Amino acid sequence: MEYHEAANFLFDLRRYPSRAGVAPTRRLLEHLEVGDPPFRVVQVGGSNGKGSTARMVGSVLREAGYDVGLYTSPHLDDIRERVRIDGRPVTKRAVREYVRAIRPYVREQTPGGAPPTFFEAVTGLAVHAFARAGVDVAVLEVGIGGEHDATSALSPEAAAVTNVTLEHADLLGDTIEEIARDKAAIAPPDRPLVTAADGVALGSITGTAGETLRVGSAGDDVDIAVSTAGRVGVEQDVTVEADGWCVGTRLPLLGEHQCRNAGVAAALCRQVGDVAIEDIERGLRNAHWPGRFEVMERDPLVVLDGAHNPGSCAGVERTLSTFEFDDLHLVFGAMAEKDIAGMASALPAPATVYACRPDIGRAETADSVAAVFEADGRASRVETVDRVASALDAALEAADPEDAVVACGSLFVVAEARRRWTTSAVASSVEDVATAAAALRRADVADDEIERVGADAVHEVVTVRASPQAAARLDRAFRSAGGECAVSALEARPHELVEAVLTGTHAQFDRLLGHLEARAPGLSAVADAIERELGHRPVPEGGPGDAGAPESGGADHAWPDGTAVMGILNVTPDSFYDGGRYEALEDAIDRAEGLVDAGADIVDVGGESTRPDADPVPTETELERVVPVVEALADADAAVSVDTRKAPVARAALDAGADVLNDVSGLEDPEMRLVAAEYDVPVVVMHSIETPVDPSTDIDYDDVVSDTLDALSERVLLAEKAGLDRSQIIVDPGLGFGKSAAESFELLGRLGEFRSLGCPVLVGHSRKSMFGLVDRGDPEERLAATVAASALAAERGADIVRVHDVAENVAAVKTAAAAAEPGRFERD
Repeated sequence: MEYHEAANFLFDLRRYPSRAGVAPTRRLLEHLEVGDPPFRVVQVGGSNGKGSTARMVGSVLREAGYDVGLYTSPHLDDIRERVRIDGRPVTKRAVREYVRAIRPYVREQTPGGAPPTFFEAVTGLAVHAFARAGVDVAVLEVGIGGEHDATSALSPEAAAVTNVTLEHADLLGDTIEEIARDKAAIAPPDRPLVTAADGVALGSITGTAGETLRVGSAGDDVDIAVSTAGRVGVEQDVTVEADGWCVGTRLPLLGEHQCRNAGVAAALCRQVGDVAIEDIERGLRNAHWPGRFEVMERDPLVVLDGAHNPGSCAGVERTLSTFEFDDLHLVFGAMAEKDIAGMASALPAPATVYACRPDIGRAETADSVAAVFEADGRASRVETVDRVASALDAALEAADPEDAVVACGSLFVVAEARRRWTTSAVASSVEDVATAAAALRRADVADDEIERVGADAVHEVVTVRASPQAAARLDRAFRSAGGECAVSALEARPHELVEAVLTGTHAQFDRLLGHLEARAPGLSAVADAIERELGHRPVPEGGPGDAGAPESGGADHAWPDGTAVMGILNVTPDSFYDGGRYEALEDAIDRAEGLVDAGADIVDVGGESTRPDADPVPTETELERVVPVVEALADADAAVSVDTRKAPVARAALDAGADVLNDVSGLEDPEMRLVAAEYDVPVVVMHSIETPVDPSTDIDYDDVVSDTLDALSERVLLAEKAGLDRSQIIVDPGLGFGKSAAESFELLGRLGEFRSLGCPVLVGHSRKSMFGLVDRGDPEERLAATVAASALAAERGADIVRVHDVAENVAAVKTAAAAAEPGRFERD
């Protein structure tokens, strides 16, 4: 069974309407033999904020060392977003295995009229995947209500109701009291229910659940008091106090309502068990959640928020009031069953409303949305634009730098709007039919399409993710331009994404782009991504010495066309190759001078080993190792980089004269991106499942390149939102970090695909264990293999190679450059 067949099987269950009751889900779980799963359960319900709270709980528990499964809904682009294991979406392989396990059961239940609904089946997928992965804790966001929701088929050890508003009256009841009673039914039998509800809702919750832990504002009669000093840049200050403990941190999710959610999350995590205060503080600060008052740009201020009822829209109004701006340009769409008039009145008065309709059947029409805002009467102008992407384009074009653009009304609106910043096109190197077939199969193209297109795909191949409607328009446009297009066989809904694989000549792509520019409204993000990627064809030029040291301060850190060489200087006792050689300051300085004399453009100073099973180093120790060396190299004829995972070390090194940050954890320290933005310096963002890597951890990739690209794209966006330009965000695929030797070589071979992120690319491969695959088992035997890999990396477009042996690798990248452009060397 292929993935698209498994996903389509689940999608087909959407034809069955939602229903109340947990018995069908329990029967499904019993069939899967996970009715009594081997993990603890935390259940989060409520009208608003339950998804953010669940994300916070998952982040804190992971910080505390637990393996965590997180189940949320809905998804923005891909069904696998709903089910995450230690932060990673469930694999396609796991979806295939699950559907194989339930398909006979579903067929057996269908004649009697009791097959699982889509939400019940996806809940089963989550439980099945979590059990197979061996998670310690599963955090489940309730779908609708509580008592009769599919997630209530499991018994929670801890549970919360964030708040209660009027919603889903057809299923939950016509009053706040009725809805609150339904939601409170998730209370665990032997622990208090955590809630931030108040008023009549609180009375109903207490009457149903019995004992509660109340979360509320400091000064109120609550068990857990929450206060905030307000917004600090792109973060929200929060303090959570209870009897015997206090948490003070910042949240990446803005708004006072997120502070209450943080209080609920902290209380839940304390109920689970061994969670230290510092785990709560760091976990909350790392709880990023797309589409929740997400600031995408600053000039103008651009915000995406999934607010979908009057209460959450009031939260948008309060948070937006903490920013200074002139006119508000509002992009708004909503589902037909929502209180659109109440949402409109809760939002701040806009200068212009761009009424639109997200691509989902139950969405209200743009004309009807426009009529509501016209009746509200506070907007100076109301325009009907229909498509979300076109509405956003119009708002951004009309906005001055001092204005604000807000897209809200539904997470489906946010999903479509967000693609302006996340859409990418990935160009693949395809030299034969087998490689072409593999590229098509990765995009879930059906076998008959692979057979039809495969032979024609042996030239320029670009893969893009787009809505089914946009993919169909691309297909028609590219065929008319003479190219070929194969679209994923996923039967996705209009708001979801599928992959389209375009294969053709440069001239055919040029004709496609001309067509899209002239006659394809709503496809601007896709066209921009294709044009950007085709402009990033890696052609190595120049060589070491062209890079020079990036000038500190300012946004001019565009890396040169040539491949720079970063020389490794480990001032550690335990690094895998050179540990203990340069601990003394004099030895470290001699080593650095030798690296520069050999042609290094950058000297990378590291004070903590990240080899597998390495012991963590206290911040004070790392500072003592790194800072004196950086200070001594301040006048070196090369840039100085600091290899650290800790923001305090990064800050001290920058103060001592460092030019670049190299973070092998990929910004796991929540302060690191802010330090890089404050000092306006380049930062290397590496992909690693964990740092250091536990060798016993079995990482399951569907496709190591695609999965690494997806993970890095969100980290790049995180750094970009902190204020960094993509030219300053250097991506490192992380060869050897949670990847097998074969997977590391695949990353090296397909390195050009990482250009799709629009960032410089660094490759760190020096003397790594991956070369055991080519019979170089001992680090001392791996120099020749490292040199060969440097030449390959340079040929495939690497901007930087990070190596121990500078002179030999300088020769390698110069050789690659000379092969690409021999005439340049003759001119020099």
